[in-house]
Amino acid sequence: MQMKANVLITELFDTELIGEGALPSYAHAHQNLIQEGCEAVPHRATVYAQLVESELLWSWAQLQPVEVEGTRLVPLPTGGPCAGAHAVCDIQLSQVPPHSFTPLGPLCTMFSVDFSKPVSSAFQSHSSQFVAQAGGRAQVVLSWWDLDMDPSGSIVCTMAPSWTYKQPKTAPWRDHWMQSVYFLPVESSVSDGEELRLTVCHDDYSLWYSLQSPSQQGSQSEAAPSRPCCTCQAHLVWNRPRFGELNDRRRTESYVSALRSVLREDSVCLGVSDGSLLPVFAHVLGAKKVYGLENSRMSEQVIEQVLEANSMKGAVELLEIRPEQLSSKDLGGEQISVLMGEPYFSTSLLPWHSLFFWYCRTALAGLLRPGAAILPRSATLHMAAVEFQDLWRIRAPCGTCEGFDVTPMDEMVQRSLDFRESREAEPHPLWEYPCRALTPPTAVMTFDFTQCVPQQPISSQGSLPFTRIGRCHGVALWMEYHLTDDITVSAGLIGPVSEQGECEWSRHRKQGVYFFRSPGESSGDGRASVSYSFTFEPSLGDIKMDFSIEAQ
Repeated sequence: MQMKANVLITELFDTELIGEGALPSYAHAHQNLIQEGCEAVPHRATVYAQLVESELLWSWAQLQPVEVEGTRLVPLPTGGPCAGAHAVCDIQLSQVPPHSFTPLGPLCTMFSVDFSKPVSSAFQSHSSQFVAQAGGRAQVVLSWWDLDMDPSGSIVCTMAPSWTYKQPKTAPWRDHWMQSVYFLPVESSVSDGEELRLTVCHDDYSLWYSLQSPSQQGSQSEAAPSRPCCTCQAHLVWNRPRFGELNDRRRTESYVSALRSVLREDSVCLGVSDGSLLPVFAHVLGAKKVYGLENSRMSEQVIEQVLEANSMKGAVELLEIRPEQLSSKDLGGEQISVLMGEPYFSTSLLPWHSLFFWYCRTALAGLLRPGAAILPRSATLHMAAVEFQDLWRIRAPCGTCEGFDVTPMDEMVQRSLDFRESREAEPHPLWEYPCRALTPPTAVMTFDFTQCVPQQPISSQGSLPFTRIGRCHGVALWMEYHLTDDITVSAGLIGPVSEQGECEWSRHRKQGVYFFRSPGESSGDGRASVSYSFTFEPSLGDIKMDFSIEAQ
């Protein structure tokens, strides 16, 4: 640069505002590239936060006690509550309905950063004092930010969720910037009218929150709250949705009921899932001997801690070994009478990746008793053609934006869609991305876990008629696991599709989405349909698929 600039234009933000290094980048620019008294676009950022109680959100933070056959299983022992992982939980907060949380205080302005002035990336803390507007359990902080694009604040870009708008449908949809959920290090009881102080700390890349009451507030020299750090290891093994899955009481009851129906006093059980509580449940239900295969020493230690916390040390023998390496000697000469899995594997990205359980069952075939119970007995792959409310935008051309022709970028994006990978399904948590089913949800493939993985491919073809009017953007795909003949757990739709086609999706697992290159129109009279073709390749452990819209 021949001279320092007097206008600084940047986009350095993420959902947490500073997570992509905005603060050190601004600090460097002011020191080296910008004139004193410059103008910055955007001019200012402001971070907001609200303290809430939410059983739903808190279930993503800590393992909760669970009742099994009259026995109360308690969470992990840590010598005190674990503060959890410090990483932000970024989600589409607009899809968390207001009835699922209780605000305990007002929306607080936590801090602002003026980008036209020198910026520091050093550690800082900011506090907001308020009076509790309701009593309850202080558990979670909801947070978002906005940008004043000009000094007067007449042009504002806000990340506020839709339910803060008088007319929620007018809220802009974004997927590159969402909202943040922070879990307090420990939940605490607050009373209506109680004076509270919410504190946010940040370094150069991340934020964390803490709550203090007047009795905890000392002098100005008191130590700033330290960054949360996991002491139980569970937050290093389980991600947020996995915590929610393990804390889902209805789901747990399905597995317990299924186990109860197959267990006998002489049952020898083997669990095959990552960081699963099924072996613990099997022991509580009275199995003679229980083993569990774990994929890592860390997940093995987490389950050992659960056992120890419930005075069950040694009740389940955990083996860090691959299924094909397991021998009769590892099982004390016993044969397996119950092979169980959720199935859950931490490396799974797409729904059908959990078919790894089938391969494990096949590798263990020689160790199974004749007539051994397999749980789940089978799995089915389901599909529905859908119209997305907003998710279609991630592949849609922009055309002209604010008077700028961006078709060269559109063309570049469209060329990228010519690659094979773009014609495959991709994982998305559909509870965050509303859609309408335009065809009936349908099972299109079945996988029988009571039998070994076949050597030959499994294929399925057919078509689904459009039964609702709309624009078909793609196909949603999910798995359902049939634990017994009458107990099924869905990793996709968890309720019937409404008359208008609205869908309720599991928050625990991501579903697969296959996008059409161009959307198709549905008249809803059944004359047009979606044709499908699936092939499960046993040698690859994957499913090849193809779809097309057929007009009649």
